[in-house]
Amino acid sequence: MPSITHVIFDVDGLLLDTEPLIAAIASTIAGRYGKTLDQETLSLTAGRNAQDSAQILVDRLALPLTCEDYLAEKAALVPQMYPKAEAKPGARQLVEHLRIHGIPQAIATSSSQQHFDLKKRHHPWMNLFSCVVTGEDPELAAGKPAPDIFLLAAQRLGASPDSCLVMEDSLAGVTAARAADMAVVAVPELPEFTAQYSAADQVLTSLLEFKPSSWRLPPYKQD
Repeated sequence: MPSITHVIFDVDGLLLDTEPLIAAIASTIAGRYGKTLDQETLSLTAGRNAQDSAQILVDRLALPLTCEDYLAEKAALVPQMYPKAEAKPGARQLVEHLRIHGIPQAIATSSSQQHFDLKKRHHPWMNLFSCVVTGEDPELAAGKPAPDIFLLAAQRLGASPDSCLVMEDSLAGVTAARAADMAVVAVPELPEFTAQYSAADQVLTSLLEFKPSSWRLPPYKQD
């Protein structure tokens, strides 16, 4: 097992329970054009940046919109939805635990900076990270499933890829972490898709199951 010294987190569906909000927004837009959002299509957008997600939705649902049209409709719905995001079980506990023990942490999210700020509004613990890399970062060449976002986060943490542990919920994120030569723990949003996460080093059903000591990180008192 590699010696882990840094941890990089995704946000949507991993630290914050935003997936139902994202699904509600997509369903609302699809419904305006007589379309129904299906779970498979939604799963294909998980972990991807806004542009790529919009294109997948427009193409698969055959929406009479351009990608830019879709994003404009989404932008009108986001401010009322994203601030409702609640923390996923175990998220705050893990982030605060690692911070107390001096483990550098980063966020690598496909979300834009504006949308990330809306999501973290009532979660002060989301300010405990050493750095945040969003999907619109000017130094980011490609979004997940490309490895760029994790490599950029590691660079800003001053860490080598093989010393980083990525925490992800999406297949695109797991693929990106693997391509970055990083260890990865997957916490799939939907249990029925767990079998697809075989590339992850560990697959959990909740962050509450994560044991830092299993990765040679400072243990919880109960470990």
